[in-house]
Amino acid sequence: METSFAQNDSRRIVLMLALGVALALSAGALIAFGSPAIAFAVVIGLVAGAVVLSNIEFGMYAVIAIAVLLPFGALPLNVGFNPTFLDLALVAVFVMWVLRGVTRQGGDFIATPLAVPVGAFLVLAIFSFVAGLGHSSITAQVLRQFAEVLIAIAFFFVVVNTITTRAALVRIIRALILAGFIAAAIGIVLYFLPPNTSIYLLSALRVFKYPTGDRVLRYIEDDPANAMRAVSTSVDPNVLGGLLILVTALSAPQIFARKPIVPRNLAIAITGTMFVCMILTFSRGALLGLVMALGVIATVRYRPIIALILLGAIVFLFLPMTQEYVGHFLDAFAASDRATQMRLGEYKDAFNLIARYPFFGVGFGSSPDIDTYIGVSSVYLLMAEEMGLVGLSVFLLTMGLFFWRVARAWFAGLARDELLAPILLGVAGALLGAMIGGLVDHYFFNLKFVHAVALFWLYVGLGMTAITIGNLKPEES
Repeated sequence: METSFAQNDSRRIVLMLALGVALALSAGALIAFGSPAIAFAVVIGLVAGAVVLSNIEFGMYAVIAIAVLLPFGALPLNVGFNPTFLDLALVAVFVMWVLRGVTRQGGDFIATPLAVPVGAFLVLAIFSFVAGLGHSSITAQVLRQFAEVLIAIAFFFVVVNTITTRAALVRIIRALILAGFIAAAIGIVLYFLPPNTSIYLLSALRVFKYPTGDRVLRYIEDDPANAMRAVSTSVDPNVLGGLLILVTALSAPQIFARKPIVPRNLAIAITGTMFVCMILTFSRGALLGLVMALGVIATVRYRPIIALILLGAIVFLFLPMTQEYVGHFLDAFAASDRATQMRLGEYKDAFNLIARYPFFGVGFGSSPDIDTYIGVSSVYLLMAEEMGLVGLSVFLLTMGLFFWRVARAWFAGLARDELLAPILLGVAGALLGAMIGGLVDHYFFNLKFVHAVALFWLYVGLGMTAITIGNLKPEES
C-alpha cells in the first residue's frame, strides 16, 4: 500500500515537473519570438483557467469579474480571431456544469418555471438566424457573436443549477456588488483625472484589444466642447450606465436590510459611488431606468429611498453645476438634441423593417432590402427586427412570468425572509430598471455586447434561485 502511494506521488511530481518545463519553454519561446506581454498573459490565463476549472463557483466569479470589469478584453493571441476572456470563462463554466451532470455530482436538473420559455426563446433565436441565411451571407464574426449570445442566454440554466444554497447566493451577490463598486470607482477616478492621464491609463488596455488614443474618452454628442462622460472600462458610457442600473439597484436594498450581506456603512458608500458614476455617464435612459427601479424598490419595502430620490432631484434642479446635466436630460424630452433626433429616425426605420417582416424578423446578418438596415437604439425594436414579433412576444412573456413569480413568492412569505427579501427585491428591481432603460438602448440584446446579455440572464437566474431557495426548509437551504 505504501509503495503504491509512493509511486503515485512520484508520478505526480514527475508530471508537475514536466508541466513546469513545458510552461517555461513555451513562455521563453513567446518572449523570444513574440511579446513578453503575450507570454505574461498566457501564463496568467493558464493559472486563472486552472483555478476556474477547480470549482464551478470560481468560474461564476470569473464571469462576473470579466463581465463587469473587463467586458471587451480579449486574448492577445490571434487564432483566426481573438478569443475574449468572457468567452473562455463562460465555456469553462458550461464545461464544468456538463461534467457535473455527467458524473452526477450536481444533483437533479432544476428546471424552474422559466425553463420552457427561455428554451423557446433560444430555439426562436436559432430559427431566425438560420432563416436569415436565405437573404444574407453570415461572416465568421457574426456567427461567433451569435453563438456567444446563445451561450450568454443559456447561462440562466447554469445559474439556477449551480447556485442552490443561501450561502452560495450571498457570495455571488457580494461578488456582483463588489465588482460593480470597483467599476464605478474606476469610472469616477478616470473622469476627474487630467484627460491625458485618463487616455494613457485606458490605452494601456490595448494589449487586451481595447481601443486607444483620444477615442477612449467620450463626450456628449461626441463633441469635446461638451461635457465628458464616464466610461470606466466599459468603452461606451451608455453600456456603463446599463451596468450601473444592475449593480446599484442590487446594492441599494442592503442599506436598509435588517440582515445586510455587506456592512451597512459600506453599502451606503458603495451605492453612493455607483450613483455618482451613473450621473457622470450622462446616460439619460440608464438614469431613468435606475430611478424607476429604485422607486419600485422603495414602494414595495424601503420607503426612505423615496426621500433620497426627491432630495437628489431637488439638488440637481437647483445646483449651478448640474444645470448642463438637467438641460441635457430635458433635451431628450423635447427631442431637440442630435442624439434624440437620430434615435427617432432609427425608430421610424425600425418600424418600417418590422412591418415588412413581422413574424420572425430578418435574422442576425443584414436586411434583405437595400433601403432598410438592422440596428436601433431600443432592445425591443432590435429584437423585433432580428426575431420578429414572435420572438419579442416570447421574451416579454418570459419576463412577465418572471415578475409574476417574484410577486407570488413575495406575498407567499418570502417578504418575511430577512436575508432573501432584499436580494430578491434588488434583483427584480435591477431587471425592471434594465427593461426600462432598454426602451432607448440596445445593449441587453446585442451581438456586440455579450457581457450585458450574460449579466441580464445571470440576474434572471439569480431571481429564480432566490425564489427556489425561499421555498426550501431552512435546513435544506
